[in-house]
Amino acid sequence: MKALMLTDYNRLEYTDVEEARAGVDEVLVRVKACGICGSDVHGMDGSSGRRIPPIIMGHEAAGVIAEVGASVKAWKVGDRVTFDSTVYCGECWYCRRGDIHLCDNRRVLGVSCEDYRRHGAFAEYVAVPERILYALPEGLPFEQAALSEPLSIAVHAANRTRISIGDTAVVAGTGMIGLLVVQVLRNAGCKTIIAIDLEDEKLELAKQLGANVGLNPRSCDPADQVRKLTGGRGADIAFEVVGIGATLGIAIDSLRKGGILTLVGNLTAIDDFPHQSVVTREISLGGSCASRGEYPTSIELIRSGAIDTAALVSRTAPLSEGAHWFDRLSKKEPGLLKVILIPGE
Repeated sequence: MKALMLTDYNRLEYTDVEEARAGVDEVLVRVKACGICGSDVHGMDGSSGRRIPPIIMGHEAAGVIAEVGASVKAWKVGDRVTFDSTVYCGECWYCRRGDIHLCDNRRVLGVSCEDYRRHGAFAEYVAVPERILYALPEGLPFEQAALSEPLSIAVHAANRTRISIGDTAVVAGTGMIGLLVVQVLRNAGCKTIIAIDLEDEKLELAKQLGANVGLNPRSCDPADQVRKLTGGRGADIAFEVVGIGATLGIAIDSLRKGGILTLVGNLTAIDDFPHQSVVTREISLGGSCASRGEYPTSIELIRSGAIDTAALVSRTAPLSEGAHWFDRLSKKEPGLLKVILIPGE
């Protein structure tokens, strides 16, 4: 079968690889669409340490079941599906209590590190355990269904946060996940949503998708502006969706006393943590990792139109052109947000 293989750092090859096969408790999915995630781009250049070549990356995908394993009973050939990016064991203490994203034996599709290698969905076919599958409604385009994975991360982050109707929320970072968080917060009943980013184009898109205000740190002090917009108090809740010290500091400074910060971004280690500000203003901090079974909710939000995923897709392109689009994404081409690759074209 054809696949887009990371053969070395910064080297992607569209090539023939060994045919994927479904194990006893697995299904073989014919991939119809797979999105390029920012983590894939960081994996390509080696900066994340989570994509050691050779590896077939890709975890934001949807397709059609082409083969089922011997013990699979709930699925059949022809079913339209998407799947979790987390391959959880289903047996450890965390899995048994429903915390599948915290599985002791957790693996991630399209990731290779020192502990494991699990090929992903930048290929014509991918084999996945039946327990991570989710059914897709008829009529939902595969290109949109593939975004169930990033949307599930945004929904999980919101579920991890104590949100009250009428809250003022700050979203620090309006990349793909940040733009989805903006939309989820609008659906959750936040009255005022303030997006913060260094790119005005992304801030404009955030406002189109539900943010009331866009603030660029290059032209203002975002935390000061948030206080001005909230009678001097600050925001009730904030989401840090980048994972660097600068946006963490802005998110914390933007909160009112007693506010809640949910950390979603995980780009780099942060050394300069504003400990005194968090303690003296009694800020509540919480981490949000992957998703905890929020796929059905995410699929329905996309199907119903409550979340606009089409506006986030910049391009669809054949899988054979994947290296070209990875290169453009790595160079942070203006206006290029989400690229969906289509195998077989």
